[in-house]
Formats: sequence, C-alpha cells, structure tokens
Amino acid sequence: MRRFKSVLHLVVAVLGILGTQPAQAQDAQLSIMTGASTGTYLQIGRDLGNLMQQCGQSLDVVESAGSLENFLAVRQRPNTQFGIVQSDVLEYMQTFAGNDPAVARAITGVRIAFPLYEEEVHILARRDIAGLADLAGKRVAIGVENSGTFLTASLILSLAGVEPAEKLLVAPADALPQLKADQIDAFFYVAGAPASLYTEGDIDPDRFHLVPIQDPTLQAVYSPATLAGGTYDFQPDPVELVAVKAVLMTYEYDPARNAYHRASCKGVSDMAALILTRIETLRAEGHPKWQSVDLTDIPPGWDVGTCVNRGLDPAYQLSCPASAAQAVPDSEANEAYRRSICAVIGC
Repeated sequence: MRRFKSVLHLVVAVLGILGTQPAQAQDAQLSIMTGASTGTYLQIGRDLGNLMQQCGQSLDVVESAGSLENFLAVRQRPNTQFGIVQSDVLEYMQTFAGNDPAVARAITGVRIAFPLYEEEVHILARRDIAGLADLAGKRVAIGVENSGTFLTASLILSLAGVEPAEKLLVAPADALPQLKADQIDAFFYVAGAPASLYTEGDIDPDRFHLVPIQDPTLQAVYSPATLAGGTYDFQPDPVELVAVKAVLMTYEYDPARNAYHRASCKGVSDMAALILTRIETLRAEGHPKWQSVDLTDIPPGWDVGTCVNRGLDPAYQLSCPASAAQAVPDSEANEAYRRSICAVIGC
C-alpha cells in the first residue's frame, strides 16, 4: 500500500481546496459531470439527460477531465448533483482518510446513486511493447490530472513495479496523434468499450495494438476482463485486460436544511425513479454499456444516498408533466426485478 502514497499525496493536495459542504444556492438546477468528448462518460450523461427530458426536466451535461474532477465538482460546484466516477477513486481516498483531514472532509457526504458498468483499462502501444513490463523506460501518457485515467494508470504502474522513462500528463485524445507521430510509446485510457476514440481513430493494426494486462496483482485489485475480438477494427483478437467499475455519484442532501437541498434531493429522487423504471429504455436506446449495468452490484465502500432510496420507493410520485412520457405499469418480471434491487439497496 505504501506504493500508493506518492500518487495520493497529489490527490490530497487537490482536495485541500474543498470545504466541508457543497456550494449552496437558493434554487437548484440539475447537472451531471461526465468526461471528455471522446469518452463513454459523456455519452452516458447524454443518455441520462434524454431520460430526464422525457420527464419534462432539464439535466445539464458537463464535459470534464474525468473522475477526480467529477468527484470534486459534486462536493463543491454549484448545482452539480451528479458525477460519473471510477469506484476506486473513493476506495483509495478512504484508505488514507484517517491520516489526512482534507481527504476525510472530502469524502463526507459522498454517496452512490447507482452502479454503472465496468470500464476497461486500455493501453494502446507500439507493436514491440508486448506486455506491461515493456513500458519500463518508455514514454507513456497517463492522462491529465483530475482524471480517473491518471489515478488508475499511476496506481497500475506502481502496483506492477513498472517505471517508465517519462510519465506524461496528456489526455487520451491528444495522446493518440502523439503516438502516431512517434512522440510517445504508449498511452493509458480508462473507458467503457467501445470507446469512440478507438472506433474513430483510424489506428493502424500493423503499428499499434492494445497491451494485455495479465499481472496477478492487478487482477486481484481490479476485475479481470476480456475485450472481445473485433471490438475495434485494429483489434481482431480477444485481449485480456483489467477493469474498474464506473458509478453514478451524488451527495447526501438534507431536505430539511434549505431550499437548495430540498430541490437537489428531489432531483436525485426523480433521477433514481427514472433509471429504475426505464432501465430497459436506456439499454435499448443508449450507449451499449447500458447492456451490462447491474443495478444491484454496489461496489465496496459506497453507501446509497437517502434521496436515491426515496426515489426507489414504489410509492414515490415522479412529478413528470402530463405531456411527458409516462412509465408503463411493471410486468411481473419487472416487479421481481424491482424487489431484487430493493432487497439489496434498501428501498
């Protein structure tokens, strides 16, 4: 665990700017922090925005650097009730909460709305880099600070005992052209497959490939995953990787506190009710990653928000305008599904 400290000291420095409460306003608009334009987070956020729009409500979908920025924004940015983050961000912060008051303050009130999907750790590299160990002495882009890619890449390299010659703070969208121009040797990107950066990136399979991640230590810390052959045009064969779960994060709003908390709590409850009752719509019309979402698979260390459970209550009244699309009555199968979720997360 000592290997994590150098990375987490950077996180602590960022978290030091946080107060103990999120910014407050008299009224609450709803927004969700997502990710870069080429990433899966943004597409998932847009799917949720469309879902809220069906209920006559507005959800501002905000691009960001990724998980760390999203975590900070839910804690500090006005009118920001949701963020999509990697589940390991909270886990590693909690590991050091007892030793650093800034981290302890930052994680106070953080809650999960729903677990989402597994995000594969992509390492695109030159063909001569056969495995993770071959990144030693190379020029490797690990994402920008405040991104989940940065945190996970740093931790993976540390756990594996691999020391590149250069660890460059470059976003994946900027790293791809640099890789093609031989300015770097490889870059990390943590994103749910298929990630548009790779589907639209015109990548030469004779020059580049996805590096397999088969380290036993990493497979114990993260979820082993296999990327199916043909997921990307340049990748005809299956690739063994590791993955980390993405979650929809929120805050523990207290409706009795003030108007902002009441409005934010209602927005969180409405979102929870919509996701629960229209998950099949998201699977049918949204990003392919919705197909693998298991709403009962809450990662360790995360607690479900009170306002989320309020929206999951079968008696909750979702205040959609009459002109908006209404949820159809549950089938017997859906009722069983609802009961299963409630048994786990306590509706």
